[in-house]
Amino acid sequence: MVVNISFGGLVFHPVEAATTTIGTTKGGWVYAGQRPCYEAKTPAFYTMAQPLNSREVLEVMGGPDDDASEEPMETLTSLDLVELAQTLMESEAFSKAIEDLPGSWEVRALTHAEWLVARKQKKLELNTGFTERLADAPSSNHRGAMMDGRPRPNEILGPAASQMAAVAVHPRNPEVTATTSVPHDRPLPNVVARLALTPVRPDSAIRVPNNTDVWRNVRTELLWTTVLGIIPSFLIPVLRGMSAYATEGWVNLLFGGLCAGFFTGALWRPRRPVLRYDDVVSSSMRVSQ
Repeated sequence: MVVNISFGGLVFHPVEAATTTIGTTKGGWVYAGQRPCYEAKTPAFYTMAQPLNSREVLEVMGGPDDDASEEPMETLTSLDLVELAQTLMESEAFSKAIEDLPGSWEVRALTHAEWLVARKQKKLELNTGFTERLADAPSSNHRGAMMDGRPRPNEILGPAASQMAAVAVHPRNPEVTATTSVPHDRPLPNVVARLALTPVRPDSAIRVPNNTDVWRNVRTELLWTTVLGIIPSFLIPVLRGMSAYATEGWVNLLFGGLCAGFFTGALWRPRRPVLRYDDVVSSSMRVSQ
């Protein structure tokens, strides 16, 4: 994959197949939204280097683009992006562009895994302070994520059902990114979008397991709360020559130890293992994360 593909006035740059690690292995509770840490295997695909601008959108839709801006277009919604992609896929230029490519292909927004791979290979850019719409549904953690890079379906009820996942770049540090969510039917300032040409995954999806090994998590928490909270709480008065208080005030010491253990759990726990793509036998398996 060394040749760009162009159709509809858009240029798509090749991104090699890759395996990327998403999330963190840090065990503290404050990192729970970034776990489980898992591997995503993405096939080779093509992506736009820059977000869509007004000229490109008007050219795809067949409108006049003489005075159109070259700046990233912030008025696109996720619904507009789907309509734009559908218009491209119904064109003759699209059919000609993919006739030599194996399998079925589609035009859509990038998923989180695809975005990370393309950025790592320096095939896309997103300016600091900007947020980009993704093809994924929003989620509070990585459970249920697609491990082959396909879009995560929207399985949420309530207000979040009208949201789409997005990735934001820090206003000052371009190396720092974060996932967020944006309304799928409403534009927002500094929220942009781009399209990608990706292969359709016909096989059943391999997903990060939704089930938690609760008993293992409880055992781990009891161990470290005891080691880091309860034991030091009783040991400190003994070492300071107040052994009597260790027996008479054991209720206070126990409560203090539990509080200390709870606090340490928010900031630190042993690192969790990375969930490897080949280790997931079924999405119903239990993972202690």
